[in-house]
Amino acid sequence: MEVTKSKQKLSLAALIVSLLPLLTLVPVFLKITLPDGVRTVWSGCNIALVLSGLLLSVICVKSGESRSVVNIVSTVISAGLVLMMLGIAVLALVLNFLR
Repeated sequence: MEVTKSKQKLSLAALIVSLLPLLTLVPVFLKITLPDGVRTVWSGCNIALVLSGLLLSVICVKSGESRSVVNIVSTVISAGLVLMMLGIAVLALVLNFLR
């Protein structure tokens, strides 16, 4: 019983942490321009949140008895964000070498 409750709390935390990087879109929709320092800190926080969300999601999904829809959704969201970050990094490297 205790393991199930802690896994449920962990899976909910993984979902919340996975969704937090999407808050980056709020200033874009409100057409707010952030200073360079704030954007740098914000991007660092997004990277940390995506990686920690993926780690928490994988921990929750790894055991078969604690798998649920919330765990799978948070894993898919985190994996998608990681792939997007890797794609942006590869694109930046390719564009840098093409110049």
